[in-house]
Amino acid sequence: MKELTPRELNRALLARQLLLERSPKSLTQAVEAVGGLQTQNATGGYLGLWTRLQKFEMADLTKALEERRVVQGTTMRITIHLVTATDYPFVAAGTRPSRRAAWLRYHQGRTSEADVKKAAAAAKKALARGPLSRKELTAAIESTTVWNGVNALYDVLRVPPSGTWERRRADIYAMADEWLGPRKATEEEGLALLLERYLGGFGPAQLVDAANWAGVPPKKLRPVADKLTLRRFQDEDGKELLDLPRAPLPPAETPAPPRFLPVWDAILLAHARRARVLSEEYRSLVFSTKTPQSVNTFLVDGAVAGKWSVKRTKRKAELTVDPFEKLSAQAKKELQAEGEKLVRFHEPDAEFSAVRLAG
Repeated sequence: MKELTPRELNRALLARQLLLERSPKSLTQAVEAVGGLQTQNATGGYLGLWTRLQKFEMADLTKALEERRVVQGTTMRITIHLVTATDYPFVAAGTRPSRRAAWLRYHQGRTSEADVKKAAAAAKKALARGPLSRKELTAAIESTTVWNGVNALYDVLRVPPSGTWERRRADIYAMADEWLGPRKATEEEGLALLLERYLGGFGPAQLVDAANWAGVPPKKLRPVADKLTLRRFQDEDGKELLDLPRAPLPPAETPAPPRFLPVWDAILLAHARRARVLSEEYRSLVFSTKTPQSVNTFLVDGAVAGKWSVKRTKRKAELTVDPFEKLSAQAKKELQAEGEKLVRFHEPDAEFSAVRLAG
């Protein structure tokens, strides 16, 4: 098997995540290509698409959510993800049994599956009349813990106007069957789509990486992988890497432009460590108990080089770029240009915008 270097894996990941160059893909094509976007923070979907697409306006994602072309729900790793309406039934089916087992195991002794099933029936009946707020649902069920179980174990969506840039708290819910219409998929079909989406967006990768990303046991993915036509490589440690046929593998020397990423961008999480986008030296600066929501980061030459934030006053919007390391003059110039685009996107109605390079 051909051995791929960490830098080759880095460039493959960036290409598939549409971060080597902005893509002409449509919004839904992009969401599927990158394997969905993690949106515990509603702004993540907007910023994640802006940094990946040639043409993207703030209103585009809000409209796609309102038109039900994309949805937000608790799926992979029992976290909130943005996926297309076409993919959702398969993603939900593939993760549902593992979500249920993990949640019930964690809450053992505090609530039972019977309690959650009873609450789910009540929630489904209430939501049949239309979307309801978290406050309305927890009042009906009379238990926040049990409602959290309904949200984790069953196919519940967070729907607009909540979970958007304009109204960021995602606290209005609908049952998926009510919002999208009944759509059936088996666990096996769902697992097959999950593996294909993972390899398409993050490969080449070990099977255990795909399982960690999806939040399912690796043993569930092995039979699925055996049925797919896959190509195989190995990493520098000799471990097998799976990949889709004809998926991009750019040369190691391919230039990687600076890119601004939102909180919780999936390329920084543990399942993508092999590509070395986030140095272990800097991991605690991005994910820690002091920053439970993580931080906005930026890439230089395909790796995290610092964090960023936007501060808005009445008339002015200022982007602060805070490097973790000394940057070259060329990197500073490129970040300045990209940062000006970001602050205009982030605060389009500001009368004056600026980029400040800290340090």
